[in-house]
Amino acid sequence: MKYFIKTFGCQQNTADSERIASYYQARGYTPANNYEDSDVVVINTCVVRQQAEDRVYGLAQNLQPLKDKNPDFKIVVTGCLVGAAAREPTGKLVRQMKRRLPNVDEFLPIEEVGFEYQAIRDDKEHGWVPISSGCNNFCTFCIVPFSRGREISRPFQEIIDEVKHLVQVGYSKLTLLGQNVNSYGSDLVKRHEDKQVKYYELPDGRKVKPVIVKHLGRYRIPTLFPYLLETIAKIKQFKKISFISSNPWDFSDELIEVISKYKNIDRILHLPVQAGDNKVLKRMNRWYTREQYMDLVKKIRGKVRGVSFTTDIIVGFPGETDKAFQNTIDLSRRIKFERAFIACYSPRPGTVAAQSPQFKDDVPYEIKKQRFHTLDKFINYKYRKDN
Repeated sequence: MKYFIKTFGCQQNTADSERIASYYQARGYTPANNYEDSDVVVINTCVVRQQAEDRVYGLAQNLQPLKDKNPDFKIVVTGCLVGAAAREPTGKLVRQMKRRLPNVDEFLPIEEVGFEYQAIRDDKEHGWVPISSGCNNFCTFCIVPFSRGREISRPFQEIIDEVKHLVQVGYSKLTLLGQNVNSYGSDLVKRHEDKQVKYYELPDGRKVKPVIVKHLGRYRIPTLFPYLLETIAKIKQFKKISFISSNPWDFSDELIEVISKYKNIDRILHLPVQAGDNKVLKRMNRWYTREQYMDLVKKIRGKVRGVSFTTDIIVGFPGETDKAFQNTIDLSRRIKFERAFIACYSPRPGTVAAQSPQFKDDVPYEIKKQRFHTLDKFINYKYRKDN
């Protein structure tokens, strides 16, 4: 029996697919080269935008002739669509998924593919290493808290063991993955606090106080990410250590200090801003202003020589006026982003922006596309030219 995996979406989905491959090989399957050569096609889905979701429905429909030819041929759908359908409170998504995917044989929750399955990686130099999954922040546009669930951190030692294994088999680069990596460990710390333990003991025996970021005049959450990143950075065999994604409001001074201290930590930092207008940011439930974002960038540049930034930006969010869009252009001019991953806003089921009348999708599609192309050309022209 042969399997073929098609992955949509982000690097976290890529890392999940590497474990899905192990999941099937543990059951005696071997990899196929294409859809036609396979007995099982696994579609690892993304739902962060409507366009990504529609591609899943289109692929499943296109696979129907293979089912018609071979009665034993199976289609398995997993990933964010399955997770979101299970958690999205209105039930709209699960009904739509079942209606539009009548030929799917199995909906596999990604949680069933645990970390006991060692990733099967095609890249022998660079490895994706998930450190957490899920998100607790509930930005008004974002379906991730439904597609991935609440934030769960992998055990510190488990991550270090995987990283050390990568060293042993010759890897020299890695990327730490999470929806918000710089809040890593907040749930691990909470368990210690429940036991009235005021410190956290790292695998090397050090007893440390969790880092707590103060933002908007109050303390946010405890995090262990600076300790995790430093522990990995001390492994000299790694020439480059990257991490994605990180929320600006959880970017601590301690994290900046670790980055500045270790030269093998990537000097290109991904710091999603989403918009450059304060009113839009507030409606998005992003807990910072454009000024605070620029101050953070200035602080990082003051500590880390040679640093540059990539970002995520949504255009056409409900209520985004021409002036608001120009504020995003202005912020991009000031920051000088190395690259931006830009998306046109699309309502996602279950999110505040999709359910509340005050978030009417009032920016016409043609305006969204126009803003997309304007911003893309402004930020990404040089990147595409150089690459």
